[in-house]
This record gives sequence, C-alpha cells and structure tokens, in this order.
Amino acid sequence: MTKDLPTPAELHCANCGNPLHGDFCHVCGQSVHSVLKPVHGMLEDTLDLVLNIDGRVVHTLPPLFLRPGFLTMEYFAGRRVRYLAPFRLMFALCLLAFFVLPLALDSGGALFQPTVKVQGPGAERAKTPAEVDRLLKKQLARLAPTGDIPVVGSLAGQTLDKARLQLTREAMQRRIELGDRTAVIPTTLDDVPTAPVTAGPPPEWRQHNPLDQQWDMQKYPVKVSWLPDFLNQRLNQAALRMHDNLAALSNPGDQSAVKSRLTGQVLAMLPGAMFFMLPAFALLLKLVYLFKRRLYVEHLIVALHSHAFLFLSLLLGTLIHLLGVTLKPHVPWLAGPLSLLTAALWVWAPIYLLIMQKRVYRQGWPMTVLKYLFVGWCYCWLLAIAFAGAFLLGLAE
Repeated sequence: MTKDLPTPAELHCANCGNPLHGDFCHVCGQSVHSVLKPVHGMLEDTLDLVLNIDGRVVHTLPPLFLRPGFLTMEYFAGRRVRYLAPFRLMFALCLLAFFVLPLALDSGGALFQPTVKVQGPGAERAKTPAEVDRLLKKQLARLAPTGDIPVVGSLAGQTLDKARLQLTREAMQRRIELGDRTAVIPTTLDDVPTAPVTAGPPPEWRQHNPLDQQWDMQKYPVKVSWLPDFLNQRLNQAALRMHDNLAALSNPGDQSAVKSRLTGQVLAMLPGAMFFMLPAFALLLKLVYLFKRRLYVEHLIVALHSHAFLFLSLLLGTLIHLLGVTLKPHVPWLAGPLSLLTAALWVWAPIYLLIMQKRVYRQGWPMTVLKYLFVGWCYCWLLAIAFAGAFLLGLAE
C-alpha cells in the first residue's frame, strides 16, 4: 500500500517539514496541494493560468502603448502584480513582431515602399512618334538596371521595374494618340522592349567587388593564430559560405533564391541581436543619467519597456499593412485611412519615447531633449551594427 500524501490538516510542509500557515510554505515556497490529480484538474489549472495571463495582458498593453512611462513608474513604485513582467512582455512582443514581419514581406506589398521619380519632360509633350521614342530611351537610361542593385535594394528593384512599365505604357499611349498604329501598350514587364542603355563605368560597389578574383579556401585559408584549430575551421567554412552567397548574388539566375534565403536568415537572427541591444542601451542610459544615482537595473527596466513599445508598434504596423493588402482589392477606399494610421504610428513612436524619458527621469525639457537626441543618435549606430552583424551572420549560413 502506498503512503498517503500529506494534507493541509497535518500542518507541515512535505518538502522541508516546517509548519504551514497557508496554501504555500513560507520557508521553501512549495504548494500544499498535490500535483497528483485527475486530468480535468490539470486542465482547470491550465485554464486558470491562461485567464490570469489574459487579465494581465489587458492591464498591460493599453498603458504600454498609450501612456509613456506609466508601466515603468508603476514597476518602480512596487505595483507589479497586475502587469506582465518587463522581460516577459518584451520577449513575447519581440517574438510576435518578428513572426508576423516575414508574412508582411511575403504578402506582395512593401512595408517601406520606395518611390522613383524620373526628372525631365514626359511623353505627353512629344509631337512625333520618333520624339516619343527618344524621350522614352532617355528616361529609361536614368533608371539603374535591376541587376545592379545589391540584395538590400530588392524593394527598390521592384519599384524600378514598375516605373519602367509605367513609362513604357505612357509612351505607347502617346504614340497611339499621334496616329502610330504599330504601337502596343504593354501589360506586363515582359512585354517592355529592352531599352539601349549608354555604356558607362560600373557602380562603385562593383568596381571593388572581391568576387572579381576566385578565392580558394585550401590555398588561402583564414587563420587566426590565437584561435584553436576547430574555430579556425569553422571560420573558414563561414567565409566559404559567404563567398558562395556573394557569388550567387552576382548571378541573375540565383539572385531571387539567395535574397529570399538571406532575408529569412537575417530576420531569424534579429531577435537574438536585439537581446544584445538591451544591456547596451541600458548602459547608455546609465552614463547619460550618471548623476541621477539610479541603479543599472532601473535603466534596464526602462530599456525593456521602451523596446516592448517599439515591438508592439512594429507588430501593429505590420498587422495594419497585412489588413491593407487583404482588403485593398475589395475595399479600395480603405487604403488612404490605413496609410494615415501607419504614418501616425511612425510619428507617435519618437514622441512616446521622448515623453517617457521626461516622465521617468524628471528633468527639464531642454536637458531631456538634448539627452534624448544624443541617446537616439548612439542607439541608431548600435542598431546599424546589430543589423550589419545579423546580415553577415546570415550571409555566412
């Protein structure tokens, strides 16, 4: 016969033997309730945990987005039970934002759509079909070939292709208006005739392209004297993969696949890179507000709430973009309001962070704005380093 489990009536903790004064031991923290219970009891506990988290989410997200510095001041004041912990909040929003972001990049639209403006007279001013052709060739020559755009400019390449198609359509329409019966308005980019482009020097990034000469890992290995052999081997393998990826990027047939793979790898590494940004940002706040005599952990809480807000804004902006892509074919008039809503998010983000810094550190506006601009400038450099590191690591995979 198995020994019966201790019950609250015994008034002693089964783990440490100390007297019990409630549902939890005041010495070791173990619950008085047994973990051996029917399955329906476990489901009830799980449901209770989920509802508890949901309740804290309701109390956390609205002030996080609408009340700058409120959660941070509540945390400092000791009122923490009804809100999600800063690290858990930031971690969850970070994962959600970088989970949804690839969906937006694959949705057929662009979160940050570049614009192309062609200077010079348009085809509508031409008086003859020959003049239309001359103006079209001149305008197309101003647009860089899509193949000359590095991987980071893939969105610009799509915009350039759309600009070429639009220019050609306008030119063909003008030729039809001038009585040219041979003109055909193209419907896709494949129907656009290749325009002669004046030969010129290649772009600067191609002039200094390290792929112009072949590299052999066996003949010219990368070796760091103070690293062990296995790390030098890993370094050479990463360098070889980076070389192959750069070579594939210069091949028009492989560009699409390599760009998609690199984008996925960079997005997968960015959440990890952001975790290195948090202590660096907190240290930056510590240095800027050195005479405030605040603990480093206080600045870390500010950094966690700041990043949680930024990830929440990124998540909302991405969801608005996906909503626009989904509804635009059916409700075209929603495009304008959704664009205004996205612009409002971009405007609100820097204003929010400035107000948060003012409320938490309680300095005058001139000094707050000065320190805000300095911290923002330094953070932009840190962010650029994080993105560059994520890109290089993605290139080496």
